[in-house]
Amino acid sequence: TPVHGAYVKPEGSVATTHEGGIPLTKPNVCILRTDGTNCDEETAYAFQKAGGLPHLVHVNELRSKADSLMNYDILAIPGGFSYGDDIAAGAVLANELISFLRDQLQAFVDAGRLVIGICNGFQMLVRAGLLPRRTVGEPTATLTVNDSGRFECRWIQLVFSYDSPCVFAKGLTGKVFELPVAHGEGKFVVSDVLLRELHAQHLSPLRYHDHGHPATRHPYNPNGSLDGIAGVCDLTGRVFGLMPHPERFVERTHHPNWRRFDYGKPHGLALFENAVNFVKDL
Repeated sequence: TPVHGAYVKPEGSVATTHEGGIPLTKPNVCILRTDGTNCDEETAYAFQKAGGLPHLVHVNELRSKADSLMNYDILAIPGGFSYGDDIAAGAVLANELISFLRDQLQAFVDAGRLVIGICNGFQMLVRAGLLPRRTVGEPTATLTVNDSGRFECRWIQLVFSYDSPCVFAKGLTGKVFELPVAHGEGKFVVSDVLLRELHAQHLSPLRYHDHGHPATRHPYNPNGSLDGIAGVCDLTGRVFGLMPHPERFVERTHHPNWRRFDYGKPHGLALFENAVNFVKDL
């Protein structure tokens, strides 16, 4: 039985290539997809650019046991509208995973593997109970309809407002960066008790940004999330979910103002590099 929080590498799942005779390892990344997923190829490209080896895996491949989550170092659940977001955003996929793949999912996180959920993937992780408390099948928070009452699709500013155990946020504390959002149900809601717990344990570091402060008002906060929360992680820092789309800014030409301003390294790329480097360094 894996030690809680200790990383257990998948057997034979890390691909080996050669460059100039030097062996290189690339962490295997499961890009989980199903009906309605529409950001899988972009997420795969982001992980590939960051040095990972992405694999597009349909949820039915896991259900049929043709493949297993334990063959991968990182699980990425991309954005989209899984199953048309019937009932609520991410709810059907969350129910499918906890009904048919609960053991695989639990084993994966217990082995210390990394999980990232982006937009619809974040909604799924929350509804499945993996975030914020990692209680599979027992959700403790929700993501609900934007305060604006409409689908918000635009670029916004964000900041990792404090140091956090979040693996994906390593070295990003205090950095203001820009990413696009595209969602209708992105308002993060949690009890007052759990909200205080998240802040005290530094598990809600990613915030919408408003002139040096966490954004609590529209349009800087696109959905009305409590305290401007845009992303949360679990206690280990290895399960992370966020509403903005980092995979949509991994090339400088992805930004609409790329001709006017030098943004340096594309802002979304660092999150994927942090995940890949974390696995490589183990």
